Amino acid sequence: MSIKFLAEDDRPREKFLLKGRSSLSDSELLAIIMGSGSRDETAVELARKILASVNNNWHQLSLLSVKDLTKFKGVGEVKAISIATALEIGRRRAGQEIPEKPVISGSNGAYQIFRNHLSDLRTEEFWAIFLNQGNKVIHLAQLTQGGINQSIVDIRVLFKTALDHFSTGVIIAHNHPSGNLQPSREDIDITQKIKEAGKILGIQLLDHLIVTQNSYFSFSDDGLL
Repeated sequence: MSIKFLAEDDRPREKFLLKGRSSLSDSELLAIIMGSGSRDETAVELARKILASVNNNWHQLSLLSVKDLTKFKGVGEVKAISIATALEIGRRRAGQEIPEKPVISGSNGAYQIFRNHLSDLRTEEFWAIFLNQGNKVIHLAQLTQGGINQSIVDIRVLFKTALDHFSTGVIIAHNHPSGNLQPSREDIDITQKIKEAGKILGIQLLDHLIVTQNSYFSFSDDGLL
């Protein structure tokens, strides 16, 4: 029986989308990995049977070989390999350290991140670093690509991205391919607009950098924020 014939609340994929991954039971997670059940059982029922055979223990399940898994009716090599692969990913993830998020403590720290993306370009681009309350970087994004002389940022896109990542602070940057570090009138105006919009949303504009091949200009360091 296919998952699509179950009640909506019992469909693992739909439940994932509606309620999030943490709402799924172990058997529902395994059902998603398998994709389908057998002629006589839904994927969830088959997953429940497989898990019961190892006392609902993921570690014990990871010890089963592809040959062991194919002994269950409805589990062929493709499903068995999918199960084994997912469990191997979990094993590798458990063995890795959580990468430390860099903390931005000043304009130079932000520049070291932006320079890798902006310093050698021949056209203007607009990027942003999104930070949490501890000024740790939680997201980096390119927002626009422009021509030789301008890169216009959509403020709505900037703050939608900030809200999507639950940011409390943002540092923006764009490059000047000409090598001129001085902000233009347009640069100053857009900076003020972003600053004021951020106040309404509770998202602080911490700095705006202009990046060239060898250096940078900081609005914050220059007292323009």
